[in-house]
Amino acid sequence: MISSRSCLVLLENFPHSLQKLFLESGTQAPVTHREVLLGITGKDFTLIAASKAAMRGATVLKAADDKTRSLNKHTLMAYSGEAGDTVQFAEYIQANAQLYSMRNETDLSPKALAHFVRGELATSLRSRKPYNVNLLLGGVDPITHKPSLYWLDYLASLASVPYAAHGYAQYYCLSILDKHHHPDITLGQGIKILIMCTDELKRRMPIDFKGMTVKAVTKDGIVDIEFDDDKVVKSA
Repeated sequence: MISSRSCLVLLENFPHSLQKLFLESGTQAPVTHREVLLGITGKDFTLIAASKAAMRGATVLKAADDKTRSLNKHTLMAYSGEAGDTVQFAEYIQANAQLYSMRNETDLSPKALAHFVRGELATSLRSRKPYNVNLLLGGVDPITHKPSLYWLDYLASLASVPYAAHGYAQYYCLSILDKHHHPDITLGQGIKILIMCTDELKRRMPIDFKGMTVKAVTKDGIVDIEFDDDKVVKSA
């Protein structure tokens, strides 16, 4: 929990309109979280990785936390943020996606689900108790078999991107992804890039995020990837 004085210091870095929104709603300024989310698209797949550690401050509450939810056969969502908000919001989205599939006997595409999630975040943002959740939503279109990845944050921003990161990963990994990613990479190449990113996080971060949960979405569905994260990397 941050003090009111610390909250005001954080608010100074935000535009006046957002400062007013936080102060009027009684919402605390967003806190930087130590969770790591990474997403990579390739020729025929979308790869999503999330750190396993569930943390509160410097304390590890759980060492094997799965921060992903399957929305349907071809769409996967990863989340980070406030502990209660993340699980409640993710399960709410998951339940609505599955309800749509049962009612209409067809699954929503990743693009449609991304816009639905964005709408729910926008509605929440304008309430008294907005969700403090950042998301990566990825999948493969069941008709066109085209992979896609969407970056969403707690302010209901939505962007379709070839690769993405949330948390401290965005400070250390985006340059690696920018250098090595291209649209036609294979799944094996995508995993190698992911290993480069996790090695850099180990090198730069003073905390142990307990490894990564890695899943790939292909035209055949969602697959758990065996990810060897025991490599010891010397600090810089």
